[in-house]
Amino acid sequence: MPDGPALAPAIAPTRINTAVTGGTYPLPVYPFVEPAELAGQLGRHAVVVIGAGLAGLAAGADFSVRGIPAVVFDEDNTVGVRGASSRCICYERRSLQFFRRVGVYQRGAAEGVPWSVSRAFFGDREVECAALPHLPGAPQPAFINLQQFYVAWFLVDRIYELGIVDLRWKTRVSGVTPPADHVEVHVSTPAGQCTLQAGWLIDCSGGRSAVPGWVGVDSQGASLPPRWCIADVRLGEGVSSPTERRAWLQAPFNAGHAVWMLPMADRVWRFDYQLPQGADAEAESHPQRVHARLRAQFGAELPYELVWLGAYISRSQCLAHFRAGRVFFAGDAAHVMSPFGARGGNAGVQEVENLVWKLALVLQGRAPEALLDSDEAERHPAAQQGIRACEATAQLLTPRPGGEVDAQARALLDPALLVTPALYAQSPLAHDGNWRGVHNAMLQLPDGRAADLVALPQHLDHAIVDIMRGKLPTALAVRCAVLLPERYPVRFVQLGRGGELGALPPLVDAQGLLEAQLGCVDEVPQVVFLRPDLYCAAPVAATQLQPVERSLRRLLGLGED
Repeated sequence: MPDGPALAPAIAPTRINTAVTGGTYPLPVYPFVEPAELAGQLGRHAVVVIGAGLAGLAAGADFSVRGIPAVVFDEDNTVGVRGASSRCICYERRSLQFFRRVGVYQRGAAEGVPWSVSRAFFGDREVECAALPHLPGAPQPAFINLQQFYVAWFLVDRIYELGIVDLRWKTRVSGVTPPADHVEVHVSTPAGQCTLQAGWLIDCSGGRSAVPGWVGVDSQGASLPPRWCIADVRLGEGVSSPTERRAWLQAPFNAGHAVWMLPMADRVWRFDYQLPQGADAEAESHPQRVHARLRAQFGAELPYELVWLGAYISRSQCLAHFRAGRVFFAGDAAHVMSPFGARGGNAGVQEVENLVWKLALVLQGRAPEALLDSDEAERHPAAQQGIRACEATAQLLTPRPGGEVDAQARALLDPALLVTPALYAQSPLAHDGNWRGVHNAMLQLPDGRAADLVALPQHLDHAIVDIMRGKLPTALAVRCAVLLPERYPVRFVQLGRGGELGALPPLVDAQGLLEAQLGCVDEVPQVVFLRPDLYCAAPVAATQLQPVERSLRRLLGLGED
């Protein structure tokens, strides 16, 4: 990227709450601020993010808490879609941990609906009721359902609060040109057109993004399964509103086709109505047709109002690559998944989390650019796995001729079909090739404060945390505590149940909840590398400094020599 100072962000935290056309929610409207580039100044930015949807705002919030200046463009000036819903509504535990880390989880938890129970029906008959496995001591629930515009709203507020990232509304990207050492981003605004330079570009602008075509990345595997009508329905005050997910095969109130029913905030339920093959999705999404389905299911006396209606044609599509030089793709710009399994929006959040910690270390000069090569190696297989799981769920929604319908209905409740933490198999950063997600747990930090695991990397300067387990030789512990942190962005802690004395700062896991996840054994001193996105690899023997440093170098993309 050319030398020269970046322009100061034109942050404008003022917003106006106003009702937007087509819905019943007052959404925020953010002001357009004329960029300094229009006055002839050359805008040079370390990172530019295209799209202020879920993935783009997650990236902006993550850069903000790390103190990394960035610019986020969006061609609109509000959150979500005008009319308020429906989009991503179901956020799983790892995404909730991310929201906790960037500072919006409490608002989301207060507004949203936690759930862990699913029911499956065939016709009018309930076939199965299942609860998701409980994780002892996990501070976040398995799922929280919440309209996407709320989550986006909270992320925007947080970005403005921290004042590090520049949100630019009413700014449409009209072209991308990637020279070798930077990316030129051409934009159109209400005040005119201009060009900016970005050291790195993250495209989060959705499934219709033009950026892949501009940089020569092809998509793979597009498919068009059946059409759907989606209806967000607010039930009356006196109507029972259980906090669970329900699925029907051959629902009698939908002409024998499948239905999903999920709770959201504000007593709103989302209904996904499967439509007959070849049906006119727009006509089937007319209010009169939805009224008829609701009356058939609940009776004519049900008090409700329609909040949002839309036709939906699910499709599966994935880019051949998630990176093209200095351009990265995340969220729907990288892949499009059907909504069954709660994978699309959650995958976008986790892709951003995977990328931002690596990019932050590179921008801070604490890791080489080679670290970024691991992003596609880890997230592209995870996206393909998610697409396969969504398609498997979609196939279950149509009973097979002569099949066992009860078994098919039960299969809809299989936790494996819901979003689960991706296993980063054959990652170039792991000595054994695998990184697996670690769930949040309550701990006592080295400074004596009670906190959760999410707070630990932030407490340690967003570094990689090397968690030591077992009794280390004193000389080795001292070298780990002093020598390696001088060379690498790493901090060492000693994991224990409390009361142990050692040369490393103590991390107290009184109930053993973290220890059980890490896979350590007491007989041999070991170290587990915990990445800032709360992924860990298999333990490394810690009897000598060399194998510890070798694994650490590999994690940072430095090679093992």
